Amino acid sequence: MSRVCQITGKKVITGNNVSKSNRKTKRKFYPNLQTKKFFVPEENKWVTLKVSASAIRTINKKGISTVLAEAKANGFI
Repeated sequence: MSRVCQITGKKVITGNNVSKSNRKTKRKFYPNLQTKKFFVPEENKWVTLKVSASAIRTINKKGISTVLAEAKANGFI
């Protein structure tokens, strides 16, 4: 599977390693992804998602049902 958050759409970005002599080589910045199971009370079932740490905070704030609805509307799920 790719390294993409299923809620926010965060993915790998590229940049440079910069040495002391200012030489630049390519590197990757990976999102902080976790595989988590969430219980959806409306559907009475568990959902497994690959989400970033910031998405977990969003789910705690807004609720899993609201966040899933927004993600489906945005096309992330």
